[in-house]
Amino acid sequence: MDGTETRQRRPEELVLPHTLSTGRLPTVSGDGLLCVPESQRVASKPLGTELSRETTLSIGLQVTVPFMFAGLGLSWAGILLNYFQGKKLRGFSCELTRSPYGVFPETVFTITCQIMVPLLLSGLGMMTAGLVMDTIRHWPVFVEIKDLLTLVPPLVGLKGNLEMTLASRLSTAANTGQIDDPRDQHRVISSNLALIQVQATVVGLLAAMAALLLGAVSRGELDFAKMELLCASSVITAFLAAFALGILMVCIVIGARKFGVNPDNIATPIAASLGDLITLSILAFMSSFFYKHKDSRYLTPLVSIGFMALTPVWVLIAKQNPPTMKILKSGWFPIILAMMISSFGGLILNKTISKEQYKGMAVFTPIICGVGGNLVAIQTSRISTYLHMWSTPGVLPLWMKKFWPNPCSTFCTSEINSMSARVLLFLVIPGHLIFFIIIYMVEGHAVPNSKTFVVFYLLAGLIQVTILLYLAEVMARLMWHQALDPDNHCIPYLTGLGDLLGTGLLALCFLISWLLRSKAELDGISEPVSGSL
Repeated sequence: MDGTETRQRRPEELVLPHTLSTGRLPTVSGDGLLCVPESQRVASKPLGTELSRETTLSIGLQVTVPFMFAGLGLSWAGILLNYFQGKKLRGFSCELTRSPYGVFPETVFTITCQIMVPLLLSGLGMMTAGLVMDTIRHWPVFVEIKDLLTLVPPLVGLKGNLEMTLASRLSTAANTGQIDDPRDQHRVISSNLALIQVQATVVGLLAAMAALLLGAVSRGELDFAKMELLCASSVITAFLAAFALGILMVCIVIGARKFGVNPDNIATPIAASLGDLITLSILAFMSSFFYKHKDSRYLTPLVSIGFMALTPVWVLIAKQNPPTMKILKSGWFPIILAMMISSFGGLILNKTISKEQYKGMAVFTPIICGVGGNLVAIQTSRISTYLHMWSTPGVLPLWMKKFWPNPCSTFCTSEINSMSARVLLFLVIPGHLIFFIIIYMVEGHAVPNSKTFVVFYLLAGLIQVTILLYLAEVMARLMWHQALDPDNHCIPYLTGLGDLLGTGLLALCFLISWLLRSKAELDGISEPVSGSL
């Protein structure tokens, strides 16, 4: 700037003044330069002697030698790999005892043991629910308001849409170490419980509206007088059942984690063991209560409005956890569509339950629907955990690239998900046989006992579960490819479809059994007549 030449100075040209801590600062001379007293001056050393100089040759020599040794090591590794390709490395074994997130290794035996007991317990709960439904269908409120029977499958199916989805999310979070920290655990649990309260309230109201519309289409008229009772009963049943089962799911997942059991294997069956019974009991008692107080004009509207008014509170609690808020914004379509699918199953139940040829339909409906929903929820939860551990959303593992896999690869390979699918499929026949025997011992007069019906019933259960397990594999891959969590977007569809398949196949079993029995009776009558002629 002042005309003097400036240039960059090399490190060795820099002489850094060092001052000792004598308490005196350097003084400024008349020409503006700093002066350091003689007593404070220390001999300086050129920095060039301490800094090593590197040239292209020195860098090349330093890098080339290690690079050559590394190349020789890699070459020997390739030669060994080529030599041992297809051969067994004797004396070498590798065993995974526990992953960094605490997931325990599983065999066919451990999977079967962990699933069998909860499945049997859930079957007992579903049998009890079937017996309860066979009893309450004769209550005055169910006789007068037929749409309550249409409401049973979608409300009972909420355990698949909400509680099983919650159990699957919490199981995945537990297996991947997301709730090991107490603070994270409290935040995840509270937000998830608030989420299912919002979903239960809204879906309960929509289920009542769907039952009314389906009833109006089948009858050709819409009864507005019964709308308030149906809506209030549905909303309060969905709310209370979701709250009770949500607390139960949290306790099960945390307890399973502490005892070293995979929550994926036990959470969803235990949810079903009490889910059907709790939901049916609440629906029966609340609808009967409102039916007895039907003269109270403002009772049912106030109940519906009051529970709907709590929705903003649950939304605020759910906002604590960003993933939960994401589900709250984008997770409505699966549960609403699943509710609609289950409603068609309820329509089938409504049209068949009171006919003589379908005697026993009320007892077997919760069982066949529940067993199929339980098994496919277990498989979906396991696949979701597997994808969370081995991949990232939107990217499928190389061995799962096909969206529509060969059914043989779903059931007949050594891969862990195929192994669990075989276990679940093999449990269908023994499970249904045990449940059928117990039902026959308790309600022998109310259920068909012919060998034909038993064979068709077992075949229907096997077909239902086979279809659901294959669709679970397909849907999990499709949802993961779209960066969607299978826990939230697969289980509602599959349980709703399980309700529809189960109810439809069960009605077909009763119909075929009745037709064959009628034909046999006609043949038995015609033989004596022809003999007398």
